[in-house]
Amino acid sequence: MSSPGEELVDLYDPTDDAGRVTGRAPRREVRARNLPHAATGVLLRDGTPGGRGRVLVHRRTTTKDLNPGAHDCLAGGVVDAGEDPLDAAHRELREELGIDAELHPVLTRWYRDDTAHYLAHVYEARWDGRPLTLQPSEVARAWWEDTATLRRRLEDPAWPFVPDTRALLAAWPGWWEDPHPDAAAGRTPSA
Repeated sequence: MSSPGEELVDLYDPTDDAGRVTGRAPRREVRARNLPHAATGVLLRDGTPGGRGRVLVHRRTTTKDLNPGAHDCLAGGVVDAGEDPLDAAHRELREELGIDAELHPVLTRWYRDDTAHYLAHVYEARWDGRPLTLQPSEVARAWWEDTATLRRRLEDPAWPFVPDTRALLAAWPGWWEDPHPDAAAGRTPSA
């Protein structure tokens, strides 16, 4: 049972890839019992001229409940009860990085380990150069990283990177390739 004002999370049927909601529970219970829920992640690409499709990598704060202090390249989090995953992805992008952007869905799949069990809704977005405002309770620092460098780092299992994003990137063929390289160079793609 939840207390007044406590954050509720929808529970999902883990056998349903479409994301059928089966109930609700307080967020603390979802974490404590590793219940199946939904979460979002947004890969933010540098869309500025000369950005070359770099991606934003960040280090999580040491106070995060999961994977404190680890690196990540997806901004995102838990989908609230009754919330649409796309709306949740926009909310998380605003909260964690202080921006909004057009989101493109790239992957929906289940992820499960000993501490997390969720239907991942992964999106991609382009950064247009507006200042980022990092959420101090979630993001310790952030930087733009070339995808070739990030791929090399991800090959090292000892590099402290969140395991769910590592697994989601492994399931996303060609995530390192900028789908709009001409846009990043300030050119209009040719037909």
